[in-house]
Amino acid sequence: MTPARAPAEAPPTEPATPHHRAHLLGLDGKPRSSVALPLAFSQTVRPDLIRRAVVAAQSHRRQPYGTSPTAGLRHSVEWSGKGRGVARTPRLMGSMRGAQSPNTVGGRPAHPPRVDRLWAKKINRTERQLAFASALAATRETKLAEARGHLLPHGTSLPLVLDDPLEEVRSAKVARELLRQLKLWEDVLRAQGGTHLRASGRARRRGRVRRTPRSVLVVTGAAGKAVGFRNLAGVDVVPVGRLATEDLAPGGVAGRLTIFSHAAVESLRARLGEAAP
Repeated sequence: MTPARAPAEAPPTEPATPHHRAHLLGLDGKPRSSVALPLAFSQTVRPDLIRRAVVAAQSHRRQPYGTSPTAGLRHSVEWSGKGRGVARTPRLMGSMRGAQSPNTVGGRPAHPPRVDRLWAKKINRTERQLAFASALAATRETKLAEARGHLLPHGTSLPLVLDDPLEEVRSAKVARELLRQLKLWEDVLRAQGGTHLRASGRARRRGRVRRTPRSVLVVTGAAGKAVGFRNLAGVDVVPVGRLATEDLAPGGVAGRLTIFSHAAVESLRARLGEAAP
């Protein structure tokens, strides 16, 4: 008889990605309990994917532009023909002054921008989702936040998750006091002090007169919440349904200082299709 074979050993299973936890802070800045973060906060930080997703988002907002079809061609010109010892440049009627040719003053541009050029850069859905998860994971890194220029108190644990009364802040005075309790007001003052007027140029002519550094990002569970933060220098308030990689990594540089409400964390978990732990 054929001897019975020993049961094959089961292949070793890879350890599941752990859920990182964060302190749930009250409005006084003191921790009350802990909350499990979505698995996206445990992903590997990929600066290349983050920058690729941000550049793609910026390219989709770029407006096509081009020259007028008749730019540099609004002249009455003639060519005297060959054999006269002069260049074949078109010249104004009854004159030797060149016109209309790209090598003449006021002539047409040689290689002008065209409105049919495609500025949008493509990025597939998997890369975009990985970039978003990577930008979320970067909000846990204190070193990345400090590299962006944020001023953090010593021993700060990121990301900051506050209780839901955060979303009921309706005035800038209450928002200012809350940021002072969290010892983050210095970062807002940094953005306020860095606000400056642009030099005269095309951006200023188009209304982009001032430039303000980015400070705290407040993520809420729904739109119309925590409106008291909106008037502070460099502070942005974004509902979790509209949260994008560009909000978490302005300019493609990850590690923005972010405050989540508890409702925003739960809504983010639902948006990512993840069950509560």
